[in-house]
Amino acid sequence: MTGWRRTHTCGELGLHAVDEDVVLSGWVDVVRDLGGITFVELRDRDGVTQVVIGPGGAPELVERAKKLGSEWVVSVRGKVLRRAEGTLNPSIKTGAVEVRAEAIEVLSEARTPPFPIDDSVVANEDLRLRYRYLDLRRSKMRRNLELRSELSFRAHQYLVEHRFHEVETPYLTKSTPEGARDYLVPSRVHHGSFYALPQSPQLFKQLLMIAGMERYYQIVRCFRDEDIRADRQPEFTQIDIEMSFVEPSDIYALVEGLFVKMLEPAGISVPVPFPRLSYREALDRFGSDKPDLRFGCEIVDLSEISKGSDYGVFESILEAGGVVRAVVATSCARYSRKDIDGLEAFAKGLGAKGLGWARRTDAGLKSPLLRHYGEDRLNLAFEAAGAGAEDLLLIVAGDRPLVSSVLGGLRLELAKREEWIDKTDWKFVWVHEFPLFEYSEADGRWFSMHHPFTSPHPDDLDKVESDPGAARALAYDVVANGYELGGGSIRIHDASVQAKVFRALSLSDEESREKFGFFLDALSFGTPPHGGIALGFDRIAMLAAGGTSLRDVIAFPKTTSALDMMTGSPSSVAQSQLDDLRIAIQKPKE
Repeated sequence: MTGWRRTHTCGELGLHAVDEDVVLSGWVDVVRDLGGITFVELRDRDGVTQVVIGPGGAPELVERAKKLGSEWVVSVRGKVLRRAEGTLNPSIKTGAVEVRAEAIEVLSEARTPPFPIDDSVVANEDLRLRYRYLDLRRSKMRRNLELRSELSFRAHQYLVEHRFHEVETPYLTKSTPEGARDYLVPSRVHHGSFYALPQSPQLFKQLLMIAGMERYYQIVRCFRDEDIRADRQPEFTQIDIEMSFVEPSDIYALVEGLFVKMLEPAGISVPVPFPRLSYREALDRFGSDKPDLRFGCEIVDLSEISKGSDYGVFESILEAGGVVRAVVATSCARYSRKDIDGLEAFAKGLGAKGLGWARRTDAGLKSPLLRHYGEDRLNLAFEAAGAGAEDLLLIVAGDRPLVSSVLGGLRLELAKREEWIDKTDWKFVWVHEFPLFEYSEADGRWFSMHHPFTSPHPDDLDKVESDPGAARALAYDVVANGYELGGGSIRIHDASVQAKVFRALSLSDEESREKFGFFLDALSFGTPPHGGIALGFDRIAMLAAGGTSLRDVIAFPKTTSALDMMTGSPSSVAQSQLDDLRIAIQKPKE
């Protein structure tokens, strides 16, 4: 490389550099041989520059240029020229100039890539993940990772400005199986014992508050051995925050400002403060605890209107304590019976027994419910739901949680079909007052809806053991566009309250000491009131980049079956490694 030191990147040359001698280095993007003249588009991280060879160039230089292959790494020495009128390329930053090559040095040849390195790639995802280092050469992927880097920088900057200290917590720690499944790491030194990779630094960040740190943050890697979706990976990154002497409103204000700061580079305006919904209100109005507020179609209750009708199905459901509820599909009275049957199949797929419907047009009301429900009652239902002419009313009856879930799914399906969502819009909301516990029929006991260190609502302390299902938590989620972007809570700082929660979770004193003894000891040494939040950084980056999968913004992600297609992991290991750990592999049961 002596004498070939790069002077400029492939994205910074312009008219200001005309007549300068330059050296560019990068990957060969395209070679166009036009007989007497050859054009090479040279690409690096910053962009693309057109290099021209001939006419009149040295014959050996012309021949060398013609032999260049896609993705070869080369250096070019030459002079910057102004492009002739009619040959300008406004689609690239360097489109007003080109470099007339005087010498070309091949630094590395390349095999033919398994797919074209461009943003219109149609190769299947498994192939692109197998050759991820090639996929990352595409400008779209590079831009995504650059945006992710900028988001991370701004998060660090904002939190430091707000007097937070970054503290690293251990990756090899104790298994706490009250949450998702842990990834376990066997200890060679302590035979039969295991570390766990952290699902979250939860206990450590609380210990830092007990230690008097007061304001902690960390952009940290976490691990959960659970089923993977497009917006979930077995290893993920979160912005972890904890503060002492705070209330939920303090967390809200801090996080809202963080989103304003982080999303500026993506051109996303974040109006603050965010609206707030209780967990119950979110389910009642939107059928989800992570509601998408970018469109209306809110759920309305028709239970009172439905009482006393001749429709036996509704009557029996209401008598059993169920509900009759609906959503309005605006301007969808045009739907054919086939369209409505499709919506009913969708609703049944979500657990509904059926789907009632009614539409009102200039021709009047039409509905299979008319016979038993009555025209007057249907008109009242339309008025209560705020439905007008040319609208379609979709009705579901049953247990309240199921009805909310079905109608929540229906409103999202309608928004997709009718294209109600402005994809450039961002709507944030805080969801709070979650239940403290949820009951598992399979296990026959209560579990924490968030984690067992979440503080009960002060008004519900007496319900923790006497009526666990009615106890609310001082917990909150921040949601944007139907995605949960983070969750947190005010933590328990009183050892007696922590003991109450453990008893409600059917954990004996002995079990509590075995699993959390070190933490219970710490609580007894003076614990400040504290709380925090963990923000899903991968998910934030995905939405900021306009992606639909976390794999769009993670350099080396796993597949939906938790495989690394590039390295071939997980994989078997040498018997000697297993022998060191004294681990034997059992054959699966037949």
